[in-house]
Amino acid sequence: MTREGEDRRAFLRAGAALAAAPLAGAALASPAAAQESTANLAASEVQAWATNDTSGTFAPQMIKRRAAGPKDVVIEIMYASICHSDIHTAHGDWGMPTFPLVPGHEMVGRVVGVGSEVIKFREGDYAGVGCMVDSCGECANCLADREQNCLNGTTFTYNSEDKVSGGVTYGGYSKKVVVTEDFALRIPPGVDLAGFAPLLCAGITTFSPINHWDLKPGERFGVIGMGGLGHMAVKLAVAKGAEVVVFTTTEEKIADAKAFGAKEAYLWTDEEAMKKNMGSFDLMVSTVPVAYPMQPFLNLLKLDKTLVNVGALFPIEGAQGMPMGFGRQSLAGSMIGGIAETQAVIDFAAHHGIAASYELITPDQITEAFVKVVNKEARYRYVIDMTKA
Repeated sequence: MTREGEDRRAFLRAGAALAAAPLAGAALASPAAAQESTANLAASEVQAWATNDTSGTFAPQMIKRRAAGPKDVVIEIMYASICHSDIHTAHGDWGMPTFPLVPGHEMVGRVVGVGSEVIKFREGDYAGVGCMVDSCGECANCLADREQNCLNGTTFTYNSEDKVSGGVTYGGYSKKVVVTEDFALRIPPGVDLAGFAPLLCAGITTFSPINHWDLKPGERFGVIGMGGLGHMAVKLAVAKGAEVVVFTTTEEKIADAKAFGAKEAYLWTDEEAMKKNMGSFDLMVSTVPVAYPMQPFLNLLKLDKTLVNVGALFPIEGAQGMPMGFGRQSLAGSMIGGIAETQAVIDFAAHHGIAASYELITPDQITEAFVKVVNKEARYRYVIDMTKA
């Protein structure tokens, strides 16, 4: 695939430069290593953790991974985190998925094989895979680095039509993934690999609206809901120099929000706090994964400002035309981000020392973790240690 535009060219040049840089241990040291490298490019069956019904009960299951093509990279997955989208999909909230279902679109691992035409990676590099693994590469949106909005159909990382191998795609709750280099992200050495996995969805989902609506230092930024997405929104906006305020339904998270750098944090049932904050925000992001009345938060916006919904994917509740009209306020939506922008949030996080706050679990704890996420017990991402599989 080829994409035009300076951003895309700069992105590929950076990848080529990284691939050309020396990397300790990346060179093949022996004929045995060369043989292993070749074997890693072959089609294989790998261990995964799958659910076969909407109960969300996971068990080990073997899945097939395709042979690596000339532009493919083979990644041995080390860490994969649990997104609320995984739970919605597994439970059939967005329509019945194809079973067996192997979720996971926040994964980081080590490159163990590269196709003959790959320029961004070499063996031994760290790489990540996010919410999508392919797009047409030719439509207006793809050429604008908006692959997530591909007009000919984005291939998502799991439960999506696999246009290369047939069947459906399988995600990161597995030992290995094969993906075209255009959809693999460079993970800098020396970072907390487990803490970087959630950047591949939670990070980019909250970073993209911060970028698009051009949040500036000193501006007042509201975060509604502080779970997996919300806590990343706080950390990223604080690093941007914004004045961050959190609204949560969980009292224990107020102290956490301030520890992450928020200037203020409130229960959204606090009527006095809501009154005090009327008309004070330059930008707000709602990360709550279910519908709720949004007008009380729209009322907190300044004139001409925007509340961006990145959480609830069902019909929006409670927005009212009259007050929105008087304040000329906008209610907008946003969904993940393109590959170049996802690389940007990874690089931004590395530069500012940001990573997700997480609890490391083993694959046999996935079922239990799903329940805890639904019960709001996660603090703030469950990350599966695939090296313990």
